[in-house]
Amino acid sequence: MAELDRTIPAIECRHVASGYNGNVLMNDINFTIDRGEIVFLLGGSGCGKSTLLKHIIGQVPPISGSIRILGREVTADASETDPLQILRSFGMMYQSGALFGNLSVLENVLLPLQEFSGLPPEVCETAARMRLAQVGLLTRAHAMPAELSGGQRKRTAIARAMALDPPVLFLDEPSAGLDPITSASLDELIRHLSRKLGMTVVIISHELASIEAIADRAIYLDRRVGGVLDQGSPHYLKHQSPYAEIRAFFNRQAECSPVKESL
Repeated sequence: MAELDRTIPAIECRHVASGYNGNVLMNDINFTIDRGEIVFLLGGSGCGKSTLLKHIIGQVPPISGSIRILGREVTADASETDPLQILRSFGMMYQSGALFGNLSVLENVLLPLQEFSGLPPEVCETAARMRLAQVGLLTRAHAMPAELSGGQRKRTAIARAMALDPPVLFLDEPSAGLDPITSASLDELIRHLSRKLGMTVVIISHELASIEAIADRAIYLDRRVGGVLDQGSPHYLKHQSPYAEIRAFFNRQAECSPVKESL
């Protein structure tokens, strides 16, 4: 994929109405994510974070609005965009890992390379082994998913999501089901990969330890206001956001009404 102007944001959502089957979850989502950022999408249960992620990756079209990845429109009516270019511009790791149980670790990572890269088989395997080395799993290349720990399965899924060297990486609840030590190790890996490879990383997670450890910025979505309630660094949102609900989220307090207090 040709190098894009690095001044172009990684992701732009403009006046996005999010929902499915006629059910509107949020009606005016607006935000920009710059290249190289690690950004968490936050919000209360049922606010539509996962649905928004499906809109962004083109899995489900939004009701209306514009979504761009690296300057390319991804909404269903985008006529100027090559779908294959969009697919190669990002990698996706699902919460469960979604590994194929009948394939080895190496074969799982090889799949997108074999399907989309057009490279010779030996080059594909070299690239897949490099990705496994980057996540610390090269010695487990021939293991089956059932033989891996939970953290190793997540690392394999990240290696597969990175197989095509995408500029943007989406992670859905990467720490779900992991113990605190394994989760912290995964956080460190995500930060290392983002900084070393210059990838933009967008994460859906409620893990406060992860957010405070690696987020450059968090975007808090709220269904009652129909879009972004506030955004900023974890420190800002925890201590300085004018919204009591957001401060309560970061301080693990009982739910508050999202009313902006006088400053």
